[in-house]
Amino acid sequence: MRALYDSKTQTMDDRGIKQLFSDETKYSTWLMFEAALAQAQAELGFIPQFAAEEIKQRAVIENIDFDEMKRIYQQIGHGFVPFLKVLVKACSEQAGKYIHYGITTQNIQQSSQLYMMKKVHHQFMLLLGEILENLSNLALKSKNMVMAGRTHGRHAIPITYGYKVSVWISDFIDCYQRMQECEKRVFTIMMGGAVGAFNSMPAVGQAVQKRVAELVDMKAMEVPSRNISTHKLEYLSNLALMATICHKIAEEVYSTTLEEIAEVSEGFTKGTVGSSTMPHKINPKLAKGIIANAQKLYSLPSVGMYSAVRPYEGDSSSYMLFDGLIDEALQLTTEILLRTEELSRTLVPHEQKMRENVLINKGLDNTEYIMMKMAEKLGKDQAHSLLYEEAIKTAADGEDFYSNLIKNPIIAAEFSKDEIKQMLDPRSYLGLSVEIAEKEAKRGLTISQQMKQHYM
Repeated sequence: MRALYDSKTQTMDDRGIKQLFSDETKYSTWLMFEAALAQAQAELGFIPQFAAEEIKQRAVIENIDFDEMKRIYQQIGHGFVPFLKVLVKACSEQAGKYIHYGITTQNIQQSSQLYMMKKVHHQFMLLLGEILENLSNLALKSKNMVMAGRTHGRHAIPITYGYKVSVWISDFIDCYQRMQECEKRVFTIMMGGAVGAFNSMPAVGQAVQKRVAELVDMKAMEVPSRNISTHKLEYLSNLALMATICHKIAEEVYSTTLEEIAEVSEGFTKGTVGSSTMPHKINPKLAKGIIANAQKLYSLPSVGMYSAVRPYEGDSSSYMLFDGLIDEALQLTTEILLRTEELSRTLVPHEQKMRENVLINKGLDNTEYIMMKMAEKLGKDQAHSLLYEEAIKTAADGEDFYSNLIKNPIIAAEFSKDEIKQMLDPRSYLGLSVEIAEKEAKRGLTISQQMKQHYM
């Protein structure tokens, strides 16, 4: 596992994703593609039908002699040829000579990797749907929980926690659309041979490639060049963008679980230990795992961009690197999404503490509200200057904002003491926080259901 270690890994249901990274899955997928290639070539008269039928029958993991494959590898040092040799030996001489006919190593390896990536992608999309459902439920639960909106790390104006969650929902919906839209470009197969021009089977090559794609439920590259990597880069970039959303949530949770703020807490299981020396420690384990793995993931697309520009029709220094980048990115993303799903499902908002925190400034957070009311009388610029003086006097000198407002002759002439007190109540200046939370929760639940239906 290339993802950064976190003890939560051991207790999470990985939805079967990690098995998709196993050597057994890799070799089984290679075998599937070799069988699909033979079938497509036989259908188009390029190899005999009997050979395709035997290759399909024999191309199963149980027929692969891994000890022999290891011995051949130590002898010749090629990563794929030993696999081919033991597959040929598993077939009769007549059928074996048509294995891997007219193509090159990367045709099978890249097609297989993108096939496995598609399988992982489907699980990612299901996890994304679960996260959307969790956040939608959280938005509805917390739509009326008043808290301080913060900009530049300081109090701005009041919002509700449900509104905050609606921002995450909206971001994830955009992410879902990006991930779905790229599928037709990313999950493609290539059977073009050494340079991608179908030199070994010009008469039937494109038809063979199209048929293989149909057999494995993928798309075919229009030009199956070994020197095209932008579709891989697109997917790596989309994973990084998805990670930033999870990371942003984790950063907010990480900071707002601080005892001094304490507006939320991660779900806690009794018996969990936070420190070997401090018995009282309850750490934000989910959030810190998301943050660490996301930070590592961000570096991978840039490495790929440097490598994708290697010249000519193929360069193993590039596509061998991409093999590792994709594998690492998928594993990191798995860890990030699993933690985000659990975090979004078990996060506990503390309404009372939010209420206490939003009142820390004793009404200053509602200065904009009073300013906008005064702007109706004085105009925006004069109203801003007026409220600025009272707000800074309060903040700098530690005076009471309400007392300063009712003593101001201009403000007192327009509003009664009760009206001023009401305008300082954070519940009176929430804008559309509640409505937006409800709208995005509904949208999130709808899309979550669509994703379940499409990717299950």
